[in-house]
Amino acid sequence: MTVIGVVGLPGSGKSEAAEVAREMGVPVVTMGDVIRAECRERGLDPATDHGTVAKALREENGPGAIAERSLPIIEDERAGHDTVLVDGIRSDVEVGAFRDAFGDAFVLVEISAPFDVRAERLDLRGRDASVEEGGESLEDRDERELGFGMGEAMEMADVTIENTDSLAAFQRRIQTLLEEGVEAQS
Repeated sequence: MTVIGVVGLPGSGKSEAAEVAREMGVPVVTMGDVIRAECRERGLDPATDHGTVAKALREENGPGAIAERSLPIIEDERAGHDTVLVDGIRSDVEVGAFRDAFGDAFVLVEISAPFDVRAERLDLRGRDASVEEGGESLEDRDERELGFGMGEAMEMADVTIENTDSLAAFQRRIQTLLEEGVEAQS
């Protein structure tokens, strides 16, 4: 059984990779769902308070808080599937939590795309890259994510998938990863 963690900056293609997995019948655990649930529990709007609550959870419960809350969900999905994809890893501490929990069964995949490509994608999705939801620019989102330790997490990746070609080419690379494993990406 394999747990594939996905890490990358906003607009790099993490959600698209998760959608490919879903279409292939691979369960996807989205760490952002933990944050959205916490927003609702605190009576806050997930659309505008996501980043604030993510930061608060880490400050209140340590930098691995979201990963730790995700572990039981991942374990539940592993019970009935060969592969589980985890979307939304944000830090080296979270990578460490997953490596501790799953050992060699955990594989970290970085999805990478240049800033201008990511900004264009967000714009095509109707999300202004200069001012995102809640008034946060893409530059601010990148800074926040990197502040959590995402840069260090990306450096820990077992494989990097460059997402600069067509959507179809990227989808094929994700399908190959899910069908054949990390070795097929090298």
